[in-house]
Amino acid sequence: MIICGLKLTHDGAIALLDDNELIFSIEMEKIDNNLRYTEILDTSIIENVLNDAGYSISDIDFFAIDGWGGTDQDSLALLPRLEISKDFNYLTAENHGEKYKLGVATYKENNIKDNILQELKFEGLKIGDNTVPYSSFLHVTGHLLSAYLTSEFYKNGESSYVLVWDGGMYPGLYYFDYNTKQIQNLGPIFLLIGNIYTIFSQHFGPFKVNGSFASDSLSIAGKVMAYIALGQVRKELFSIFDEIIESFYDKPMGLANTLAREFINHSSRQLYSDEDILCTFHFYIEKLLITKLKKKIERVDFNNRNLCIAGGCALNIKWNSAIRECGFFDGVYVPPFPNDSGSAIGVACAKLLSEVEVDNFKWTVYSGPEVKQSSIPEGWISRSFSIRELASLLHETGEPVVFLNQKAELGPRALGNRSIIESPKSHNAKSILNHVKDRESYRPISPICLEDKAMLYFDPGTKDPFMLFDHMVRPAYKEIIPAVMHLDGSARLQTINLKDNSVIHELLTEFERISGLPILCNTSANYKGSGFFPDVFSATTWGRVNYVWNNNELFEKVDKIKFATNYESK
Repeated sequence: MIICGLKLTHDGAIALLDDNELIFSIEMEKIDNNLRYTEILDTSIIENVLNDAGYSISDIDFFAIDGWGGTDQDSLALLPRLEISKDFNYLTAENHGEKYKLGVATYKENNIKDNILQELKFEGLKIGDNTVPYSSFLHVTGHLLSAYLTSEFYKNGESSYVLVWDGGMYPGLYYFDYNTKQIQNLGPIFLLIGNIYTIFSQHFGPFKVNGSFASDSLSIAGKVMAYIALGQVRKELFSIFDEIIESFYDKPMGLANTLAREFINHSSRQLYSDEDILCTFHFYIEKLLITKLKKKIERVDFNNRNLCIAGGCALNIKWNSAIRECGFFDGVYVPPFPNDSGSAIGVACAKLLSEVEVDNFKWTVYSGPEVKQSSIPEGWISRSFSIRELASLLHETGEPVVFLNQKAELGPRALGNRSIIESPKSHNAKSILNHVKDRESYRPISPICLEDKAMLYFDPGTKDPFMLFDHMVRPAYKEIIPAVMHLDGSARLQTINLKDNSVIHELLTEFERISGLPILCNTSANYKGSGFFPDVFSATTWGRVNYVWNNNELFEKVDKIKFATNYESK
């Protein structure tokens, strides 16, 4: 049985399941240097993606489309492709430029008694010369299943709680019973939508905006999470946040702006820097999240303490880490695609569960598009270059190298196959990489480390293959690997073992042999505002580094860039 899952709105993607195995998930932003969060506007592209992977429309047994939009008219201003209906919504699409409408499920359930696995069946998905039937499931269902079915809990036959907190929804708690394959909806843990973090932040510091607020500005939250390292937690402000939220709790959808404005009008606001305010708000939400989550689980208590976390808020590594470290859970899992980049996978999983009883689910994070064959521009030369030689180049030059390897990783984080890598030993390495990426100076650079060596350098240093938890650099190594340490001493660690990625494992092993360190700097390889580089041509045309490596070949810039010893803060 072959199922094609589709996410047509932002973070557009096409995923393919063959029986219980993920064959690929192609995110639109990772094709042809498309912009981040690119939608699927024209459904004819689905046929192109399938054909490139060796499949045809006739091979697909079922198509499934992710749900979108609420049931209220207020959401239409932010969702121009949407038309609200009574029991489902309509989404505008095109096929070879010809507009048409698709019925789709909504964003989330209307009440706690709704069946989270409810399938809506429609006709009329147009793909080139074909018109096919399809199913649609709630957006929240895709988040839930993409997390649980890819977790070790499901693989080991264990049940789990699943916390889903996305931009336009409250943090909802669910329980997936492995034995019955049923999901129990336990309701929201509190009534604050995920976008509260972004919207509140747009009143302060470098994120402040005038006029309308970009509630769907998907890139802001990650910057805020880095920026708060400049501030301090002022716990005396917690009571002010409590007071304002309690006063306006009956208007949760507009609460973020109200909270910020009421706080600004409060006399205490004048006593604190914007850095301190944003830092305090971050940790206020973190405390609320853990407290309410524990209380909810203690009330229902299924004699199970596994937890999966999904939705855009699960990209907040500090909240993830605080939940994992609170001591309440036996295990905490976050998939590499907790935001909408995993929705196509999730909706395909929903259709799979509706058709058969699935005991296991096979997948790998490296299921994106292959590196495309391409030429290189003038001013570049190439030569055969082994992993051992690349390790020596990184050690001897201390310069960044674009590293393109095999299939791209899924989700928004570069996990080694579409990365810019560099030695972590130089104090200047972070400055160089932020300059190369045209990023703010306070933005962190992540370490990629051999899994069996991580505990030596990081605390806790546990297995974290998807870069979604915080670790602290151990004091003895702060001066040895300064490039991968954030301003607060933390590091967004990715661990690598031989099974998960043999090529990066070999590179780290060789780099350790030469330098004594099993660690490299790792940041994403892409044009600013676009997805990962799809080919060598893109990386060499970009031209902000001297070296690009792909498939045991090194591409070298003839007229070398001379990197400064330091770059001014952006």
